[in-house]
Amino acid sequence: MSTGATAIKTNRAGRDLPKAIGIGVGLGAYVVLSLLFFKPAFVLLVAVALVLGSRELHAALKRQGMNAAIIPIMVGTVGIAIGSYLAGIQRPVVFSTTSVLLGALALTVLAALVWRMPGGAHGYVKDAAASLFIICYVPLLGSFTALMLAGENGGARLVMFILVVVMSDTGGYVFGVLMGKHPMAPNISPKKSWEGLAGSLVFGIVAGICTAVLGLHVHVWIGVLIGVALVAVGTCGDLIESMIKRDLGIKDMSSFLPGHGGVMDRLDSLLVAAPVAWLIMYILVPGG
Repeated sequence: MSTGATAIKTNRAGRDLPKAIGIGVGLGAYVVLSLLFFKPAFVLLVAVALVLGSRELHAALKRQGMNAAIIPIMVGTVGIAIGSYLAGIQRPVVFSTTSVLLGALALTVLAALVWRMPGGAHGYVKDAAASLFIICYVPLLGSFTALMLAGENGGARLVMFILVVVMSDTGGYVFGVLMGKHPMAPNISPKKSWEGLAGSLVFGIVAGICTAVLGLHVHVWIGVLIGVALVAVGTCGDLIESMIKRDLGIKDMSSFLPGHGGVMDRLDSLLVAAPVAWLIMYILVPGG
């Protein structure tokens, strides 16, 4: 392939656009169809994504000699995601959605700590820290998507959450590529610019307003609040993952998603934004 063709295919942001767009459209179609017709299929996607993300982070941490108990973490991740959703939609008398989530998290932590015991005391704290970091960063934060979906009007809540974060990323990407001249955090992520952040705010707020009014039928100011909040925490999530990768000496978590990098490279903003979106909608949107 010639240099010119390569330049067309891979732009300033370093992405293979045809593959990135194809995967994005495919995942977007799956999300929309599952939320419209069969919500458990979306929960399954969440569980699979969180398991894959946990494995990627485990593989990255192993480069630094930190060996997490990945098997109980993956099993616990599935239980956390699916169990929280099932508990929420069944509205049980004895066990609430949050109690199932907390119980699954506690059992996952305990299983990870016990799993490592046969390896001996040498390096136990370091390996346990890796396990707890993965559990807190991936399944714990990601589980709030299941909590949102299990609530009243859960499909609309998930659409609002995902659309605001995706449009924030899109606005940041477009404005950053076209106008980005002033680096926002050059020591963490050199390609992020203040112009890109402005684009994220514009796209995120518009998406928040549209989904608030048309999907959840709440006041415009709630859409503005959610838009601003998710842009802020989503940007922090992107920077957090960039710091992790810089500390570990890697560019992408993996090459699992062509044109996107690894699963964690796509989950970074969503993971951090999920609990914030859940909390705001739980407080301000009726039926949370």
